[in-house]
Amino acid sequence: MKIKKVIEDVKHEFDVLMGNDTKDKCFSSDHTFPDKQAASAAFSQSVHKLFNVNAWSDLPGINSGFRLYDSAGRPKTGEVQVGDFIRIDIPGPTPENWVNVIDRRSEATLAEFTVKPCADPAENEESLRGEIEHFFGEEARSTFRVEQKDNRIIGYEIGQNESINNQGDEAGDRAVANTLIAEGGWAFFQKMQWKKLTDYLVHQ
Repeated sequence: MKIKKVIEDVKHEFDVLMGNDTKDKCFSSDHTFPDKQAASAAFSQSVHKLFNVNAWSDLPGINSGFRLYDSAGRPKTGEVQVGDFIRIDIPGPTPENWVNVIDRRSEATLAEFTVKPCADPAENEESLRGEIEHFFGEEARSTFRVEQKDNRIIGYEIGQNESINNQGDEAGDRAVANTLIAEGGWAFFQKMQWKKLTDYLVHQ
């Protein structure tokens, strides 16, 4: 049975590398407060941190750059909204990566927004061609969430359907670069990046 599992894991990794399969990943941090009242006050600050995407670039140490753009592709300040775009600049000599905000929720004890890879909003011709300016394929989703449970706050980055964007017109001329980023630098940097962010969201 162990040998069969190893074979299945190797096949899965090969399929992911070839852009034919996907991965799901979840990173989280939590912070327990003295009581529910203190957690509620801290949760309001967590929501502000969550939706203020531009401030994510200021996290200490090696960190990606995050820049918020409106639905017309113009740089903006303030909170992220559905239809906005986010440019993500990973450390090192890598191309820009773009995501589009497709969902946002803000409730009494839960706030989140979800993004998907997309084309550079300033390059309309590229958008029409369907070229995705991201190392993950268009079906990938990332949800950033903060949640209060009694006197605890939990921050999440939830990645779903993460497949490498290295096939067909969607990859354009980035197929090789996307593979190297997804299976190389990002594979090692991802955990550190999202753990740093989720710690920030819960005030660790």
